[in-house]
Amino acid sequence: MSTAKTLEHKTPSQLAAHTAKWAVIMAKVAIRQAIADNPCPHWHILSFTGPAGSESRGLVDLIAIRKDHGKPLPGTKLGDALQIILIQAKGGSAAMPTTEDAKRLRVVALQHGACCTLLAAWKEGAAAQFYSLRWDSEGRSSWEKVKDLGSVFGRCREGIEAGLG
Repeated sequence: MSTAKTLEHKTPSQLAAHTAKWAVIMAKVAIRQAIADNPCPHWHILSFTGPAGSESRGLVDLIAIRKDHGKPLPGTKLGDALQIILIQAKGGSAAMPTTEDAKRLRVVALQHGACCTLLAAWKEGAAAQFYSLRWDSEGRSSWEKVKDLGSVFGRCREGIEAGLG
């Protein structure tokens, strides 16, 4: 039986879960392709799943993490620090994160010292599109389309030193 026929028999909640799962998979594929040529240390992409591999609670669906071998921050030694990127995945016709979601993501990013927060939006038949969460001087959030995903992962250290832009 083809995938299209199988999906026709799913309830709306089953279809949403299926789409969410594939949004995470396709986000991982896009990230791995974008960072394939990055020098060491390599990024590790972790996903958070709930019971039976379904979507987990909370805003963060994926985390990209690697050792930071750059200049040590005050009070640390070389290799102590981590670089972290938080990623939320949306699939199908899921709405963009709300302003409240953006505020929560910023709190989580600050709590864990993340250098960047990304949104991976995927629709069937297309590659995942990435957006970076930005904040202006007045505290308003916006999602800026990422033109070069590899550069986001390459400049993570700069994001830590500059704050969560």
